[in-house]
Amino acid sequence: MQHHDDPWLWLEQIDTDESRAWVAARNAAAEAELEADPRFAPLRERLKGILDSSDKIPYVGVHGGWCYNFWRDATHVRGVWRRTTLAEYRKPVPDWETVLDLDALARTENENWVWAGVSWLEPQADRCLISLSRGGGDAKVVREFDLALPGFVADGFTLPEAKSDVSWIDRDTLFVGTDFGPGSLSESGYPRIVKEWKRGAPLAAASTVYEAAASDMAASGYQDNSPGWERAFVLRQIDFYTSELFWRRGDALLRIGKPLDASAFALRDQLVIELRSDWTVDGVTYPQGALLATGFDAFVAGGRAFEVLFAPTPSTSLDGVAATKSCLLLTVLDNVKNRVVELRHDDGRWLRREVAVPGIGSLGVSALDSDHSDDYFLSVTDFLHPTTLFLMQAGSDDREPLKAMPAFFEAEPYEVSQHTATSDDGTLVPYFVVTRRNRAAGAANPTLLYGYGGFEVSLKPFYSGMTGAAWLEQGGTYVLANIRGGGEFGPRWHQAALRQHRQRAFDDFIAVGQDLVARGVTTAQQLGIMGGSNGGLLVGAALTQRPDLFGAVVCQVPLLDMRRYHLLLAGASWMGEYGDPDDADDWAYLARYSPYHNVRPGERYPRVLFTTSTRDDRVHPAHARKMAARMLDQGHDVLYWENTEGGHAGAADNAQTARMVALTYTFLLRQLGA
Repeated sequence: MQHHDDPWLWLEQIDTDESRAWVAARNAAAEAELEADPRFAPLRERLKGILDSSDKIPYVGVHGGWCYNFWRDATHVRGVWRRTTLAEYRKPVPDWETVLDLDALARTENENWVWAGVSWLEPQADRCLISLSRGGGDAKVVREFDLALPGFVADGFTLPEAKSDVSWIDRDTLFVGTDFGPGSLSESGYPRIVKEWKRGAPLAAASTVYEAAASDMAASGYQDNSPGWERAFVLRQIDFYTSELFWRRGDALLRIGKPLDASAFALRDQLVIELRSDWTVDGVTYPQGALLATGFDAFVAGGRAFEVLFAPTPSTSLDGVAATKSCLLLTVLDNVKNRVVELRHDDGRWLRREVAVPGIGSLGVSALDSDHSDDYFLSVTDFLHPTTLFLMQAGSDDREPLKAMPAFFEAEPYEVSQHTATSDDGTLVPYFVVTRRNRAAGAANPTLLYGYGGFEVSLKPFYSGMTGAAWLEQGGTYVLANIRGGGEFGPRWHQAALRQHRQRAFDDFIAVGQDLVARGVTTAQQLGIMGGSNGGLLVGAALTQRPDLFGAVVCQVPLLDMRRYHLLLAGASWMGEYGDPDDADDWAYLARYSPYHNVRPGERYPRVLFTTSTRDDRVHPAHARKMAARMLDQGHDVLYWENTEGGHAGAADNAQTARMVALTYTFLLRQLGA
């Protein structure tokens, strides 16, 4: 189908009177039905209470000896950026100093500011660049901030609204990538030109350091300020999975000879490389998914002798890497459960040690200050136990509990189990089930199956007061599927469902659904599916391919029109994942599953709720709009709800999030009979 055959093309215009009127009418219909349900209002209040809870863990980043935290609650709707000392943070109720009050700033400047992060001048950490977004989109305004005041720097570095990439070289110099005018952004809409910008000079006078091709995804510069090992780098991001890394020496850019699809970073005197494919070099083959290390200077000089820091097995993959002052901490995923390995580079050798950590669920590791300290945070979570944050130190197994999230629902009535389903091609696909204990054998339950399956993202056990309150307590069973396309078993698990192999991810998801029905956990009428973004594409494909297997579908901020996805917003940057619709060979397989092109009149589909956001500037709301319009036109029963702000997360504050989640679960309770 060519786009001139698309009668719903006008819905790609975000803010025309016609498209706004269509959205308003659809929203009114969805709200009229769902908000009238007696379960909606109490659920929304309960969820807002969870989101606004002041008992949540205030996660911090440590800079210049201070612990910084960004916090939202009922009083601080947009949020407050604050800091305290580590000694104070250890207390049950720390004394926080407000650094920037976003609610006050939004009022003063009459702007819909949403916090979008910060870039630090290290190691001093007395200056930073704060990013603010209007309404929660990816485009942001950048302003220099002085932590000593604290306040914005009067004549400091500032950038107007754009998808910018900025970082410090030194106190008076930045790497900057932004919208420098026509042709300065990649086809994906990201900066492709890296410039060096001196304090006091106009942006127009910044000098070009590197220019990537328009067809590349993006380019950026960054400075590694590890004391004694200061180096500047430029990264050319060709697509999501391939890149070139350059070491900037003076004005020269020296290419680091890593494989294009590997990632690499400097760690003091070492170069660390993570492989996405097998790499044969100097007669040795290093396996896909391995982590390698070698001397930085030796590598630049042509040496290719590596130490293998991690090699995957059929059930293990590398889930994360964190560096403290003297150690490298690896988070390993073993059959979708985490463990931690500590590596210390000592006298030219790497020494390894398994860290004794709780053997349940998901672990997160982050260094407090990788330049000056061996302390690190360990977060521990699973489906039923609220997240606990510990303080640990490299070299020791001692854990000091710092903070714990409160229990937002009673865990005792529920149990977690892990199972496998067999996909079409015989692949075993693991999934987790959270359900009420002592459920009578064969007693089918309303069940929600969640999946993602893309971009090498691993779905791990997580604690959610929202899922507990809105689904488990209502009698529902929750299922998390670890399908191909994700990163649960390393790069091979992701690459198995790339481009022309995408159908495998859908087959895996459908196989889990069939397994749940076959085992009597649920029935097709009581089985609901949910996914967002790439997961929205997943449930859209499942809907069109196996409408008989599901009783309800929640499709959130989805991709659905695979003919035009690369022309909308950041879509071009995902061609490495899905393929190029303008290439006839790629379109041949995309056309087979593109949900927008495979929904048919006369077919009986489960009821669908589409949710999206007008202000999402990553995945265009037109995907959900056009799919809903086409299905309604074909006579199918669908609901559509679009939040008019909120970016790709779909909501800009806690009240909006609570309303959106309450609408979603009210829909599922109505459709699946919980």
